[in-house]
Amino acid sequence: MRNDWHDKHYAFFQNRQCEYFPCHETDDPENFNCLFCYCPLYLTGKQCGGNFRITKSGIKDCTNCCIPHRRENYEYIVERFKELGKGMRFHED
Repeated sequence: MRNDWHDKHYAFFQNRQCEYFPCHETDDPENFNCLFCYCPLYLTGKQCGGNFRITKSGIKDCTNCCIPHRRENYEYIVERFKELGKGMRFHED
């Protein structure tokens, strides 16, 4: 994995004025990343790689997952976007 994104402003954003900050329990609020406020991997279902559970009503509950909110996981999210994008490429016939 590349590390050239470390210490780059585009890889980390924090909104301490948000009414929900932090939206997940954390022992490290200084490094709580709000960049991916809503998890972009939610729709990948069970393949997201996070700590989720399925409720009795069949809803994916990500309350116990902080993957998109950890500063060090920026590259993980970006790499997953690339994987997902490969399956969505258009091919000219």
